[in-house]
Formats: sequence, structure tokens, C-alpha cells
Amino acid sequence: MMVDFSSEIKFKTARSGGKGGQNVNKVSTAVQLRFDVLHSPSLPPDTRERLLKIATSHLTKEGVMIITARRFRTQAQNRQDALDQLADWLRRAEVRPKAHLKTKPTLASKQRR
Repeated sequence: MMVDFSSEIKFKTARSGGKGGQNVNKVSTAVQLRFDVLHSPSLPPDTRERLLKIATSHLTKEGVMIITARRFRTQAQNRQDALDQLADWLRRAEVRPKAHLKTKPTLASKQRR
């Protein structure tokens, strides 16, 4: 599935802690990505339902997914990291779980019993 979600994604920047020396106090390098899963017209309903189930720790009550990226020292790298994380979540949500098929006990297991 290759859908362009760029119009549905919002970015916020903030100051990031960690390495960087004095630069850390001046530059907003941390990136917070927001994606409205519940009201996204681009997501198929089944993918939306699976994403709402698997990403509960990243969702607000309103169904907005928040991904924070602050691993890198530059805003551009953190923005790309956040987009990669969102793509990973969407890939995982696209996979349909396998249907559980009931199996019968084997003849050998019946005889052992």
C-alpha cells in the first residue's frame, strides 16, 4: 500500500536533552509527529482497527498517534526517524493475523491417552 499521508501528518519541534553541549539549549531538534488515526481518510478500516489495537501506548483518547523522535542531533534526521517509525507502525497494522484453524488430535496421541 503506497498512500501519501503527508497532508495528514503534523510536526512539532521541541528542545531535546542529551548530547549537544550548549547547542542543546538553543536549537529545537526533537520532533513530535502527530497522525490522526481515527479520522484518517487514507487508512482502510481494517488497518485502522489493527493500528488502534497495537499502538495503544502512542494514542491519545481522541485517536491521535504521537511519535516523539529525539535520537539524533539534527531536526531533519529526527523528522525522518519519526516518519520511519510511523511507516513501521503502518506496515505492522497492514498484516492480517492468521486465522486459527482447529486441529484434531493425531491417532498416536489418542492411543497414548
